[in-house]
Amino acid sequence: MADQIPLYPVRSAAAAGHKRAAYYSAAGPGPGADRRGRYQLEDESAHLDEMPLMMSEEGFENDESDYHTLPRARIERRKSGLEWFVCGGWKFLCSSCCDWLINICHRKKELKARTVWLGCPEKSEEKHPRNSIKNQKYNVFTFIPGVLYEQFKFFLNLYFLVVSCSQFVPALKIGYLYTYWAPLGFVLAVTITREAIDEFRRFQRDKEVNSQLYSKLTVRGKVQVKSSDIQVGDLIIVEKNQRIPSDMVFLRTSEKAGSCFIRTDQLDGETDWKLKVAVSCTQRLPALGDLFSIRAYVYAQKPQLDIHSFEGTFTRIGLLDLELNQLTKALFLALVVLSVVMVTLQGFAGPWYRNLFRFLLLFSYIIPISLRVNLDMGKAAYGWMIMKDENIPGTVVRTSTIPEELGRLVYLLTDKTGTLTQNEMTFRRLHLGTVSYGADTMDEIQTHVLSSYAQVHPQTGGNNPSSTPPRRAQSSTPKVRKSVSSRVHEAVKAIALCHNVTPVYESQAGVTGETESAEADQDFSDENRTYQASSPDEVALVRWTESVGLTLVSRDLTSMQLKTPGGQVLTYCILQVFPFTSESKRMGIIVRDESTAEITFYMKGADVAMSSIVQYNDWLEEECGNMAREGLRTLVVAKKALTEEQYQDFESRYSQAKLSIHDRVLKVAAVVESLERELELLCLTGVEDQLQADVRPTLEMLRNAGIKIWMLTGDKLETATCIAKSSHLVSRTQDIHIFRPVTSRGEAHLELNAFRRKHDCALVISGDSLEVCLKYYEHELVELACQCPAVVCCRCSPTQKAHMVTLLRQHTGRRTCAVGDGGNDVSMIQAADCGIGIEGKEGKQASLAADFSITQFRHVGRLLMVHGRNSYKRSAALGQFVMHRGLIISTMQAVFSSVFYFASVPLYQGFLMVGYATIYTMFPVFSLVLDQDVKPEMAILYPELYKDLTKGRSLSFKTFLIWVLISIYQGGILMFGALVLFEAEFVHVVAISFTALVLTELLMVALTIRTWHWLMVVAEFLSLGCYVASLAFLNEYFGIGRVSFGAFLDVAFITTVPFLWKVSAITVVSCLPLYVLKYLKRKLSPPSYSKLSS
Repeated sequence: MADQIPLYPVRSAAAAGHKRAAYYSAAGPGPGADRRGRYQLEDESAHLDEMPLMMSEEGFENDESDYHTLPRARIERRKSGLEWFVCGGWKFLCSSCCDWLINICHRKKELKARTVWLGCPEKSEEKHPRNSIKNQKYNVFTFIPGVLYEQFKFFLNLYFLVVSCSQFVPALKIGYLYTYWAPLGFVLAVTITREAIDEFRRFQRDKEVNSQLYSKLTVRGKVQVKSSDIQVGDLIIVEKNQRIPSDMVFLRTSEKAGSCFIRTDQLDGETDWKLKVAVSCTQRLPALGDLFSIRAYVYAQKPQLDIHSFEGTFTRIGLLDLELNQLTKALFLALVVLSVVMVTLQGFAGPWYRNLFRFLLLFSYIIPISLRVNLDMGKAAYGWMIMKDENIPGTVVRTSTIPEELGRLVYLLTDKTGTLTQNEMTFRRLHLGTVSYGADTMDEIQTHVLSSYAQVHPQTGGNNPSSTPPRRAQSSTPKVRKSVSSRVHEAVKAIALCHNVTPVYESQAGVTGETESAEADQDFSDENRTYQASSPDEVALVRWTESVGLTLVSRDLTSMQLKTPGGQVLTYCILQVFPFTSESKRMGIIVRDESTAEITFYMKGADVAMSSIVQYNDWLEEECGNMAREGLRTLVVAKKALTEEQYQDFESRYSQAKLSIHDRVLKVAAVVESLERELELLCLTGVEDQLQADVRPTLEMLRNAGIKIWMLTGDKLETATCIAKSSHLVSRTQDIHIFRPVTSRGEAHLELNAFRRKHDCALVISGDSLEVCLKYYEHELVELACQCPAVVCCRCSPTQKAHMVTLLRQHTGRRTCAVGDGGNDVSMIQAADCGIGIEGKEGKQASLAADFSITQFRHVGRLLMVHGRNSYKRSAALGQFVMHRGLIISTMQAVFSSVFYFASVPLYQGFLMVGYATIYTMFPVFSLVLDQDVKPEMAILYPELYKDLTKGRSLSFKTFLIWVLISIYQGGILMFGALVLFEAEFVHVVAISFTALVLTELLMVALTIRTWHWLMVVAEFLSLGCYVASLAFLNEYFGIGRVSFGAFLDVAFITTVPFLWKVSAITVVSCLPLYVLKYLKRKLSPPSYSKLSS
């Protein structure tokens, strides 16, 4: 057997089932606290043959759900007849028919229970899928159809597909086929190439994971197999620090106690180590080969919905895309209106409907097909710039469709622990009721602990269990008030015993369980010891007890050992462990002192859970509030001494409750609660979670930028309020309104009225009160909260976090951003318009589910102020300029058709139309993605500039109409100027007007640019050079009408002085007034950033 075999039993097949996209992480085996195995089996070895290895107890209680029982959407009032068909009934009929055909061709497999024989995949009664990861969206056959469907489901691309197909109809043909098919083909080629690259990268990642080698145990010994070749029923050996490749049942480990620690960081974002126990009968087998001789099988219930189910991702659509989509519809309406006007001016002569369609084709450039591909390429460039920014290292753009959303945010909702704080706990305070110890008085505690054990002579080796602790010497004295030293000793000992922490010694990593030395020979030196636990709070507490002299040196399933300041090792037998749950908010442990046989029940937990089960006191509530105001996380520690008879009675009732078939959880909880009465209050601890670097200036920057910050946390009200103040989430000059707890509609009504009378104050509200207010006064609460400069929601569940984000989006219509670092923040991140995940100690799940992944919270400032600003400004300028490029040429076409008695004759055709949107103007226009209005340093130094972005003034119907007027003016000047100045050379009107058009576009790009980049200059001259060079060999396209008309370009004519000055004059008239207007606007009404940029 391998040295370390950490496995985790889940409700699936035996060795491998459906492979997940996220794995478990395995740690080395180690002793642990949980004595209860998850598999209830017979103990007699005589019954090993043909014995079914039953699944976990939870597996047989949740049979009411399966993969198909998903909630259905609420059905609205049914429409009938024609109304139903027009309003969407036809879609319903089509989808129903498609679903019926799919079900006929590919019936869904019925999920049922499975019997899997250990080590015998060939005995499987049904065929199971391969154990391989497949994150690819398409396969060889569905790639092209899938990509085409994703493109043509958008109106813009579908419209151009129809226009291009119309050119196959002779009566509608107005130019060369490649005039329409070349731009459409280019857009599709870019899209297909991008999807192919993404698919190939996904394939490579899958192949890397699927090719990982694992040891498979067979009758003939160990063999190496790929992860994808693992079959249901195989026996797999997993080494230390190796990823678990599939759903597995934990059969055996090299640790004699049958325990190991696993980590589920890539599944649920939790980096804590979880203790798991092997199946008892297989753990007791003498050798590995006996796994084949017992002929055992696993009976697994049908697959269930649980937290280990894989969840998919989705692609978001940014606000700018929606705004451009609205403008595109407006352009389409203008296209139809213009075509109808032209046909009307014709007097509906002849086949007017054919002429109408031809005009629709002639003016189709009003809607630019290159708009989407330019924006997509621009967003890819923004993402690359973000990831290459040296000031925010480690930043990853996971959703490339919404970088400009970073420049439109109004609400930022953030988690506290691990996001604003470091999630590194430090013990700060110990309170005993009458005396309190802080960071500067910890040496006094060390002195008290040392004096408590001073009476006991240190035992060499530490394996003598008969030593008596010093407190027994005081047992014969009358019962008087305990001394401070005794109370400190009791508190420190309770903290050192009541936990789920396990010490691990790296120096023993290669020693197998069978050859481990006696505990007396173990190396208990501090430099070799590390702690593993499910909570950083517990590790902080155990490290503190070590610092004051009482050290946890060893732990397994049944015992733990403490080393005193004098080197003596005290052994305690672990009788029961009651783990911490979010419902109980406390954990407990029952231990027996091996030296005195005393049985003690220790418990620690949150003050709300402990205040009702400890003996009466007058200081706990007040001191909890005081510590919380200091920003400390508090835990109440208590104990209860048990006699042997009391414990035996409890163990009997507890075991009987665990074997109950019905209401097992309730019965077990009731038995445990019978112990939780009149506990002796020992102490109150305070642990600090320090703020991350530069959290204060970052939050202050965001607040000055006009972003309202909401903190949603699961911590208690006092702690959340303290962190809000210390992090400057709430400024020092602002008042704080603490929403009183409410439980009814009347109380909520009164409290909301009291809150309404407050002005410019931050709101602090608990999750319970929030739930009541949202139930009765949802609109009123959100309206009042949105007026606050900051909001703190404490005791918030993950569902409530996501609900608050959704409410803000619905009620305000503003853009929201959620920032988190743990698995409990995923729902909030996905509910927001923009999600930012921080790679922290709670794992990577939040960062993987987010649109942007960062390493520190302080990077949010630069991400929004600099990259958000640039992405939004650049995308707005790029989108509007691409539309201007189509509008101006459509205006020239309209003027040209009017001169020719409204004939549907194309002005430009062939390569001219293709080249106009590509090599002639593409590079200068796309160079706008390098433009910036202010320098990054100025954007960070003056975050107030961000406020203008949230108003959406860079892209609005106002700016759109301005660009429409500019396009109409320039298009009219170019066409009329060409007709007026070149009346004698009318056959050259195409070359004349097109030359002026290209020059105008290049000058307009220069007019739009605010900060020049050397690549912009290169793009301008490169495009101009390409056009001049093309005049020599594209002369056949510079005629009026079709080539058959005989109109060709006169190369000698375009080199004459009259041609050059007349073209220059037309270009100057079309551009100079715009330059003058821009200069006057900057002088009379300068933008907010102009003074900074100057």
